[in-house]
Amino acid sequence: MTTALIAEDEPILAATLAAALQRLWPELRIVATCPHGVAAVEQALALQPDVLFFDIKMPGKTGLEAAEELSELWPAAKPFPQIVFVTAYDDYALQAFENSAADYVLKPVSDERLARTVNRLKQRLAAQQPAGGMDSLLAQLRALAQPAPPAERLTLIRAAVGNQVKMIPVADVIYFEALDKYVNVVTADGEALIRTSLKELLPQLDDKLFWQVHRGTIVNSLCVLAAVRDEAGKLTLSVKHRAEKVKVSPLYAPLFRQM
Repeated sequence: MTTALIAEDEPILAATLAAALQRLWPELRIVATCPHGVAAVEQALALQPDVLFFDIKMPGKTGLEAAEELSELWPAAKPFPQIVFVTAYDDYALQAFENSAADYVLKPVSDERLARTVNRLKQRLAAQQPAGGMDSLLAQLRALAQPAPPAERLTLIRAAVGNQVKMIPVADVIYFEALDKYVNVVTADGEALIRTSLKELLPQLDDKLFWQVHRGTIVNSLCVLAAVRDEAGKLTLSVKHRAEKVKVSPLYAPLFRQM
């Protein structure tokens, strides 16, 4: 039996989607309905459903963030679920997703549109087709959600080191690492903290040099020495001047494909 999980913070919309799926796909079993992204990640890992219906905008963790986290934590022995994003983006934005492996439905959900999604999902599951194309779709969604870049790129960081404020040239940063309410700035000389989020920091950096490689890490590409894949298929980076390895999410692994 095919199983599905719904993540939607509006109870009425979640119930409406569940009822529509019951009409259009009677053999589908909905194993959980989650009110936010954090619960969606927890329940998806626990129940390992075949299909995920994720609202894009949810409290705590968006559907996009939940999908990214699951792509990192999903067990290698289990096929990654098909993901359908439920979204209020207009039709012009959604045209970019028409050819993607992952699907979308537009709020309010119509039976006609949902029926096409159900047919597509049935075909993929019957063919045991993996949920490929996620990197492309998530990149497109990130671009839509990304704030406009500032007029000037960040060149100098004022970071706390003990009771001092240290001036760090951005070019000296090896990688940035999210730590709760702070970001750890890692250089050859040590580490320092800035009170910001990775999401706020990212658009201020030169994206040709600074690459997001994990939901919690941005690396200076000029400092990457090698990308190594272990026996479990996990990718890590060796970087200049640091002994530790930097983890790469499966979502960002295509950045390190051989040219």
